[in-house]
Amino acid sequence: MAGKPKLHYTKGRGKMESIRWLLAAAGVEFEEEFIEKKEDLEKLHNDGVLLFQQVPMVEIDGMRMVQTRAILSYIAAKYNLYGKDLKERAWIDMYVEGTTDLMGMIMHLPFQPADTKEKNLALIIERATTRYFPVYEKALKDHGQDYLVGNKLSWADIHLLEAILMAEECKPDVLSAFPLLQAFKGRISNIPTIKKFLQPGSQRKPPTDEKSVAVVRKIF
Repeated sequence: MAGKPKLHYTKGRGKMESIRWLLAAAGVEFEEEFIEKKEDLEKLHNDGVLLFQQVPMVEIDGMRMVQTRAILSYIAAKYNLYGKDLKERAWIDMYVEGTTDLMGMIMHLPFQPADTKEKNLALIIERATTRYFPVYEKALKDHGQDYLVGNKLSWADIHLLEAILMAEECKPDVLSAFPLLQAFKGRISNIPTIKKFLQPGSQRKPPTDEKSVAVVRKIF
């Protein structure tokens, strides 16, 4: 199982997308084996390669890793994106947990009944602009550096950019009251490995639409 990491998941974003982001930002090439039908998932179950019978699953360094958070922590530590000491790591963890909460809300939106979507979308925008983005805006202001933690790129920055772009898909001007986050978005988007991942034709997945929701429902 040496060589490039191999990602096992559907063709959609879901919980694997942050893993794709982190690998791409670290400049790591990866392969993907897509789960396209129920039988593909059943085969992974039957082969006994899913520790808790769930995906995402990533083959990396001779391991078959499951649990999104464990996979992300491992990649962040391996590629020096996890701070220089325990305190920095704690801050990175806190910031990542916040963006994960916001992204979770956005991720579930396409799966919700049509009659509740508008209400839930309004809640996402409200949470993004009053609970989450003000924290990161203040962090950048207080810290006075280009990055959230220390003075170098970390998992926290990559995760925040992913969350910002997801929130902008919900409301294009969601950052209008956050000038430092607007500048941050521009800076982080221009890091060469991230810029490459944001180009058409990369392994980044498009927003979840009705067709991909139907595929996910069939598989799971």
